Amino acid sequence: MPNETQIEVPTRRHQMFPALTDAEIARIKRFGTVQRYPRGARLFAAGEPGPGMFVVLKGSVSITQRDGLGRVVPIAQQGRGQFLAEVAQLSGGYALVDGDAQDDVEALLVPSEQLRALIIAEADLGERIVRALILRRVGLIESGASGPVLIGGPESPGVLRLQNFLRRNGHPHQVIDATQDDATAALLTQYGAVVTDVLALCPNGEVLLNPSEDSLARCLGILDTADHDELFDVAVVGAGPAGLATAVYAASEGLHVVVLDCRSFGGQAGASARIENYLGFPTGISGQALAGRAFVQAQKFGAKILIPAEASALDCARAGPGGVLALLLSDGRTLRSRAIVVASGARYRRPDVPRLNEFEGRGVWYWASALEAKMCANAEVALVGGGNSAGQAAVFLAQHASKVHILVRGQGLAASMSRYLIDRIEATRNIELHTHTQLMQLHGELPDGLAAVSWRNNRTGIEEERPIRHVFLFVGADPETDWLRSCGVALDTHGFVLTGNACSLAPSQSITPLQSSVPGVFAVGDVRSGSVKRVGGAIGEGAAAVALIHQFLAVPSHTDKAVRAVTAAEERARA
Repeated sequence: MPNETQIEVPTRRHQMFPALTDAEIARIKRFGTVQRYPRGARLFAAGEPGPGMFVVLKGSVSITQRDGLGRVVPIAQQGRGQFLAEVAQLSGGYALVDGDAQDDVEALLVPSEQLRALIIAEADLGERIVRALILRRVGLIESGASGPVLIGGPESPGVLRLQNFLRRNGHPHQVIDATQDDATAALLTQYGAVVTDVLALCPNGEVLLNPSEDSLARCLGILDTADHDELFDVAVVGAGPAGLATAVYAASEGLHVVVLDCRSFGGQAGASARIENYLGFPTGISGQALAGRAFVQAQKFGAKILIPAEASALDCARAGPGGVLALLLSDGRTLRSRAIVVASGARYRRPDVPRLNEFEGRGVWYWASALEAKMCANAEVALVGGGNSAGQAAVFLAQHASKVHILVRGQGLAASMSRYLIDRIEATRNIELHTHTQLMQLHGELPDGLAAVSWRNNRTGIEEERPIRHVFLFVGADPETDWLRSCGVALDTHGFVLTGNACSLAPSQSITPLQSSVPGVFAVGDVRSGSVKRVGGAIGEGAAAVALIHQFLAVPSHTDKAVRAVTAAEERARA
């Protein structure tokens, strides 16, 4: 009816680029400073450190995305009342887009630290800002027109390796098939590369041939190389669900937190296509989406996150209340912290199959993402394993592959897989379960990759070879605890961290449930001996660990008492 009040339903673009009222701008002003830019000036540039969030007070700013080849695509024109930033500015990361003044511009600049303070202090504004920052990052990822350009063959192991690294870390990028693009093929030749190599072009103009993940991360500004001489309250090793939960709860309660991971945020859970039994998500959620939200949430509360960064050793010489633990990184840096949370999870287990190393990245995979699923379209694949991760991967791959063969050594799936996944597998026509079956041989020639596989039924002794080019291995994992051996943290016979009374030195000794044998060192998630190996359990342990850390940090050491006594005596003498 013409007289009815029209209600405007906010679209995704409205939420991505909201306009602030004058009253809202006034609330933000105490967190920033007014800056002025002449027409044509660049406020921020892709591939360079971002200064923070801008709120436009006068004039307009053009936002464009620029890739490693220098190609520019317009995104939006931002005028008065609109703010310019995306997720990277929560932690002072590199900008992913260019911002240029279209005329004389006056803007309020809110640096990263103040941006986090604003989001916490102004909750309603903070909710809108954070939602916009996340949606903008998602939009950049979906557009495929910003960030680094990866050039190589369609199934180049190097391209797939770097593409997976960037995707798992939520970083925009694009891939160009050199066999279908003459210009980029010529670029490969210019740098002495062949189609099986990968050439990475960063937004800052740097070109890398077959780079490591660390080299690419450094080029993109993802990798933090600062020394970090400060003393942290909590250092969390591992950015899976347990580690991120610890970071969120600890940082939100005012603790000075640093988190590191050698690969990406999310851990093994981040590779799950869909988690359907996590509380509060009745329709399920992908592991990447769940981990991505936690990653942003930890940064929102001020946690410092270092990815990729690998722990190589732990120095516990000064462990205990009031003491300092030293975490040594593989790049030579040292982080000092009053408490350490071991959330390093587990590394994928490699079964004893001949030539396995040859085909890793060339047909043998330890995860099942959209990248691998695309390569398996309308083809038969084999999947080894009978746990929940294997079940989730099988159901996901069945949507793309013509057939999924699940190989398990046991008599079925009931002992190791949730019932809802078993039911779904049984209802999926193109999944075939092979019980009492073991992967035996991998066939093929390099560099072409895997061409066929052989498996054997251990009951009948019959061995079968099939022309399968993709094998997914989900055969369990070994704990990432080698870096703890220098500290003497007690481990069980399988290398998982003992906690609570399981690691007490005497029957009368009682320690908190998540504490290890070394005071100040706690363990949560899959790396902990006796954990339930579920996402919900890992998150619960991460939250519970923070309460125990508060208790530990609140206990004064003998040194603290002595220092306070000397200080008090000096004050009395001066009086």
